[in-house]
Amino acid sequence: MILTGPEIQRQRDLGALTIEPFTPAQVNPVSYNYRLGPVLRTHRAGTADTHGQLDLDEVEIPEEGIVLMPGRVYLGTTVETIGSTEFVPSLIGRSSVGRLGLFVQYAADLGQIGACHHWTLEFKAVQPVRVYADRVIGQVSFWAATSGRLPYTGRFGRIDEATVPPPGLLAPAVLSHA
Repeated sequence: MILTGPEIQRQRDLGALTIEPFTPAQVNPVSYNYRLGPVLRTHRAGTADTHGQLDLDEVEIPEEGIVLMPGRVYLGTTVETIGSTEFVPSLIGRSSVGRLGLFVQYAADLGQIGACHHWTLEFKAVQPVRVYADRVIGQVSFWAATSGRLPYTGRFGRIDEATVPPPGLLAPAVLSHA
């Protein structure tokens, strides 16, 4: 079951979920609008290797915004610290941003119970799109978990900057030949 906007605010007030800073005007009927942090990162190498070192270049978003170009993956963060020990967060892009040709949080939208941090965001533009720091870019919803909740204890639940897995974390596929 998804939490309604008023229930998100109530559960935050009760301490069951975290959204900091919190602005009541960013509450939606079944979600909360999150904002884009001040820094974007891109992969340095022309080819991203799922089993190799993934070095990132970093750029601070200027006041006039920055244009995201097709053919690149950009990583950013939420301004807000978001998480819950009771509910499962799910981060997606705003439809208004999608209509501009920008995919936000397109591959890893499901959070984990127990993870609470500035979330790494994934961006992919299908045409040039200008984005701005501290502006609404997506929304987070919270889902009630059923019995047997297991809190997340992995490394990504504690990282507040846009990040990629360390070398070797993405194991190569096991191929079998029949």
